[in-house]
Amino acid sequence: MRIGHGYDVHRLVTGRKLILGGVDIPHHLGLLGHSDADVVTHALMDALLGAAALGDIGQHFPDTDPAYRDISSLDLLGRVMALLAAQGWRVENVDLTILAQRPKLKDYLPQMRQNYSRAMGLPVTAISVKATTEEGLGFTGTEQGIAAHGVVLLEPLGK
Repeated sequence: MRIGHGYDVHRLVTGRKLILGGVDIPHHLGLLGHSDADVVTHALMDALLGAAALGDIGQHFPDTDPAYRDISSLDLLGRVMALLAAQGWRVENVDLTILAQRPKLKDYLPQMRQNYSRAMGLPVTAISVKATTEEGLGFTGTEQGIAAHGVVLLEPLGK
């Protein structure tokens, strides 16, 4: 078995959509980034790649490549899943935590779990997505950005 941890952060700005876990969340601010800036999916992909010792998303999907401009991070997650399978790994479970002062995310968490279930070919019961505030502290607490942590467990295929 292998455990991976991923972390990502993106700045909140005007004029962008707020996409988290593949869900378009109504909000007056969105996340700045080359792709759709889905910070949760980025943390998940880094956890997956890290557990398999396959680098990080910046190596596989550089922000200097126009092919990834505004791309759905769920599409990139599908590519990471294919890479893991080609390397002989399967995902056992996923645990994700979103750090955001606003908007409140509890109503969107079930859809995020469903999106990851479909994108990863896992039962929804193998995927946890949680959200928390930081009580007004730090860059997430002052609504300058949103951060996410991801932890995954990989097992070799065939086990």
